[in-house]
Amino acid sequence: MTPEEQTNSTRNWNNFYDVIVAGGGPAGVAAAIAAAESGAKTLLVEATGELGGTGTGGGVSHWLGGRFADCSGFVVGGLFRRFAETATAEGFALLPQPERQGYSPFGWDGNPHLTAGVPFDRWRMSEFLDRQCLDAGVDLLFFTRLIGCTTREGKITSVTLHNKSGLFDLAAAQFIDATGDADLAAAAGVPFRVGRDSDHRTAPATLEFQVEGVDEAALSGYINEHHANRMLEEIRRLTAQGIWKFPYDRFICVRMPEEGVFLVNTSRLTGVDALDGRSVSDAMVRGRRETFELLALMREHFPGFRNAKLRFIATLPGIRESRRIDGAFTLTVGDLREGTAFDDTIGFCCYGWDLPDPNRPSYQPMTEQNVAIRDLIPLPFRIMQPQKITNLLCPGRAVSVERDVLGPVRVMASCMAMGEAAGVAAAHPEFSMEALRGELRRRGGIVDVPKRRYY
Repeated sequence: MTPEEQTNSTRNWNNFYDVIVAGGGPAGVAAAIAAAESGAKTLLVEATGELGGTGTGGGVSHWLGGRFADCSGFVVGGLFRRFAETATAEGFALLPQPERQGYSPFGWDGNPHLTAGVPFDRWRMSEFLDRQCLDAGVDLLFFTRLIGCTTREGKITSVTLHNKSGLFDLAAAQFIDATGDADLAAAAGVPFRVGRDSDHRTAPATLEFQVEGVDEAALSGYINEHHANRMLEEIRRLTAQGIWKFPYDRFICVRMPEEGVFLVNTSRLTGVDALDGRSVSDAMVRGRRETFELLALMREHFPGFRNAKLRFIATLPGIRESRRIDGAFTLTVGDLREGTAFDDTIGFCCYGWDLPDPNRPSYQPMTEQNVAIRDLIPLPFRIMQPQKITNLLCPGRAVSVERDVLGPVRVMASCMAMGEAAGVAAAHPEFSMEALRGELRRRGGIVDVPKRRYY
């Protein structure tokens, strides 16, 4: 490579940007595309080699929270709906409908929120998101880690990044922290919380895996005949016999778009600290070991899995929680129970309580306590606005919410809704809230209470 070619290859990340987005998961991708489509010169920085985050590298190839639980319409529009419908049209995603009789292979346990998800092929999605970003004009930097930032008078002025080119700083007018762990916010001095207030322990992690060659007829027939939606009775028997030795007591699998291919979302790795490098490393080792132990057990004891073959083990741990910023507003359990309306709602999601107990990995405190939740959960813009720093937004699971609220709002469709709003706002910091909501409507976003069959 000539010196001139070397200069050209690095030119994009040697210039000043309007918006820099840290993190290429669902929130970060939506934020970067929305900012670029709004006219901002935008850079998306991702620590791994692909976009999609937990949905691709993390193996949770199932976007949840974006449709009504009865599959009657979208509750998240904009980029989420565009991506879901386009991926379905291209043949690597599905928009399932409920089964007329029996359990759905996209939910099994009768949980309608799972059936209303959008399963997709994780490899095709990775390429699809590349294409969407490039078509929007987003600059991409893979294998690039956020190291820190510089602040002045309540604003971030630049971020310090590292990749194979070395250590370097980039400046921008606006920044979006979509790392999921609030890494940029924490580096900038934003106050935050971690896990439970009492002991700061967090919900268990999961290392997802996918299998192929599943006999769907045998599996579906057994589940419907025995009402074995999560193999609860089977696991009790195996536990009594000393065969099932895992600390969790239910089996969760979801069908992917291709027949006979299933995502297994079963393991619950307790004691994982997503902010500690050794803890995350240990979780990967433990998760891979448990994958093969669980797969052997599935083949021997669960109908339909005798000839199942391992297709994929996630290369990223499935982290349910770490930091949550202290924001301009904190969304509470009371707000969700009472159906509080907000003037700055920039989206909705539809999902249930889902934040397992840190010590009892199969126990869902809010579900077990029968705490009611409304069908539609509003997402106020202010939960993304951190204290102290005025040119930073934090969409995704690091938002300012009471801990239990994280369960329903952390899923990927709501992260996309928040990311899209953050991207538009970063591109147009002069917008009033009325103007921002109007622009989101123009983009197909759903910022007003949606009606069913919104097709």
